[in-house]
Parts: sequence; C-alpha cells; structure tokens
Amino acid sequence: MSTSAVPSASATTLTPAEARERVAQLEADIASVVVGQPHLIHRLVTALFTAIPFTSSGGGNAVGCGHVLLEGVPGVAKTLTATTISRAISAEFHRIQLTPDLLPADIIGTRIYDADTGHFRTEKGPVFTNILLADEINRATPKTQSALLEAMQERQVTIADTSYQLPDPFWVLATQNPVEQEGVYPLPEAQLDRFSMLLRVGYPGHSDEVNMLRAGAGRTRPATRLAPGDVAVIRDFIRHSVAVDDKIRDYIVRLGRASRHPDEVGRPHLVQMVALGVSPRAFQHILALSQVTAFLAGRGYVLPADVKSVFPDAARHRIARSVRAEVEDVSTDTIVAELLEATPVP
Repeated sequence: MSTSAVPSASATTLTPAEARERVAQLEADIASVVVGQPHLIHRLVTALFTAIPFTSSGGGNAVGCGHVLLEGVPGVAKTLTATTISRAISAEFHRIQLTPDLLPADIIGTRIYDADTGHFRTEKGPVFTNILLADEINRATPKTQSALLEAMQERQVTIADTSYQLPDPFWVLATQNPVEQEGVYPLPEAQLDRFSMLLRVGYPGHSDEVNMLRAGAGRTRPATRLAPGDVAVIRDFIRHSVAVDDKIRDYIVRLGRASRHPDEVGRPHLVQMVALGVSPRAFQHILALSQVTAFLAGRGYVLPADVKSVFPDAARHRIARSVRAEVEDVSTDTIVAELLEATPVP
C-alpha cells in the first residue's frame, strides 16, 4: 500500500466534498488494518475531527480533539487502532502503561538539576505528543490520574511554575478493562467528564475473526494521507461549515437536563436510579460530535438523529448510577435509552 502523503489541506481552498473524501479515505485506510471494528473506527475518526472548545491560560478561546475512553477486554484491537490512526496521519505517538507506582512526573515531566551548568532544566514527559495512549488508566492512583486533568482540558501542562502548551492536535485515548476489579482505581467524575465519549469495544464477528487469522502478521500499514496540521484544518472547517439550528441546541440541553431530572420527561422511576446527571460541559461535546456526525453523513446541517446517535457514547460515562440502580442491575445504557425515548424530538 502506498504511504505517500497528499498535499496539506488548506482552509481557504478545501471544499466540503474534498474534506469529506479525505476523512472517508482515512477511515477506510484504518479499517484495512483493524478488522471487525467499524463502529470503533468511525467513532474515533469522529472524535479526532471534533472541535471541543476550551479556554487557554492566556484567556483565549480555542478548540481541540475529543478525548476518548475505550473500555473492553484485552485483545480487541484498542491499542492497534490507536497506533494505526497515528501512522495514518503521521502523528507523534506516545504510549503510557499506567501502573500503581507511576508518578505524575512520569507523565508530564519534571525539573532536573544539571550539575554541569548549575541550573535546573526541564525534562518534558510523554504527554508532549499528538496522540497519547494511556493504557489501563484505572490502574494508576488518583494522584497520577490527576496529572492528565490540565492537559486534557486546557491543552497545557504546568511543570514547577511554568506552563507549557501542548501541540495541536493533542488527543488522549485511554483504555480500561471492565473485567478486573482488583488493583484498580475508578476514575473520578472530573476526569470522566473530560472524555468526549466512552466507547465499549466488543469482540469482532465470526467472519471478521476468520479474516484476521487469514491476514495474520501480514496486515499492511495504513496509507499516510494526512499530516497532523491537516487534522486541525479539517476540524475547523467542519466546525464552521456545519450549521446548527437553535432547536438542536435546545434539544441537547433538554436531553442533558432530563438526565438530572428524569421525572420532568415522564420517567419518575429513574429519579431513584440516577445519582448524577450530565454536566454543561457535556453539552459542548455533544454539539461538536453531532456536527462531525452530520458532516460525515454528507450534510451541512445537524439533525436530531445526529444528536441521538452520539448521545449514548457521550453520556454513559457522565451519568452516575445510584446504589439502587447498581443493586437492581439497571445499566447506564438502559437509563440513556429511556431518556432518549422520553425526550421530545424537535
């Protein structure tokens, strides 16, 4: 497979058809390597080009990619998908294996005294990259997990008394194993809320697993069709070219508020099932994800169907179940499905 890169994208010359073709080709190239995970690939590509707003330390407003939490048993191509995407866009990629003995400095870096010069120098950690894979994030202690909070929200890290901007794009993909319960530290709500989506990665189908055995170790590398700078250009292009009606914004807010007060949409039995609903920050994420979903569907405007499509992945990790819901085995996905059904569509 060819690995020659196409010319860099330009915001002034890019057309909707060209941008859509580049994203579609990227998705196809990833699927040629990662077999049997079409939903995972599509959602990750959506998150990559999603424009999540944030405020920098300098007071300016900017946008960045939507971070994703991947939940699934070992061996279902979570890491392979992340590395394949990084190769497909020629991005710098770092992987951190989260363990209980890992320290915050092992992620963001630290200040080291240089005896030869008599001065301190800054050693930057692996967080300074385009794509950061935080493997088994829930194995790290809460103190170490918190090292990613500033990076994920403000796209910067502070070492000693100095703040350093992270490159654009900066994208965190984190994995966690849903099976093992010992030796793990549940992610706090503040950390979970910084992930645009939680994707549950299941097993491939029978035919896909047979094809994987046929391919063996001979699977090709993806073609390199985009550069990291192209990601930011296409991301901004989508943000400005896909229209959002105020009725869509109102629908997103009503969905989010229904997660806090289910009785207001005719689901009083869910009041005892939900301990915490989605945050206002989530509204921004859902809106941005809906824009990319509409764009990839070939439209220049968002429909309620786009919101309904991304809402489960964007909300399931933000809704905290009550003790009663856990005892009665009422899943978050069940709660989300009921809220989608109960909330009137504009």
